[in-house]
Amino acid sequence: MIDFGFDKIALIGAVALIVIGPEKLPRVARTVGHLVGKAQRYVADVKAEVNRSIELEELKKMKTEFEDAARNVEKTVSSHMNEAKSDLESTWNEANGVLPPNSGQHETWTPPPPAYKHPKKNWRLKRGATPQWYKQRAGVRVKAQSGAARVARFRPPRSTA
Repeated sequence: MIDFGFDKIALIGAVALIVIGPEKLPRVARTVGHLVGKAQRYVADVKAEVNRSIELEELKKMKTEFEDAARNVEKTVSSHMNEAKSDLESTWNEANGVLPPNSGQHETWTPPPPAYKHPKKNWRLKRGATPQWYKQRAGVRVKAQSGAARVARFRPPRSTA
């Protein structure tokens, strides 16, 4: 870029002061500064766009590399699975060939279905959600008593005189 030293800037300022004049110089300097700022922003945007395009190309390249690696892994895993499957089938066929056909050992066993169990719910009996141990600890009455039964329960003992 152009190298401006202090002496060159002072010379340009002095010439501008003589040519433009002291009244219009601040407005012209403001306009020039505004244009230089726009030019710098435009250059920064172009640089950012170039960097983005370069990064995008790198990401596309990495994506293709990862896809190729994934395909290779998939191929190797599927080949190993096919080998293991063929080995297992050959071993299974050999084992089935050794057993006598009517021995009953090669037949599949299925467990019997579980017997029906009643849920033991009594729909006539309404149960509260509060547990009995909590009611007993809190002193809540759990059994209803008639008024006469309560009076008889808490009546002081009779004295025999």
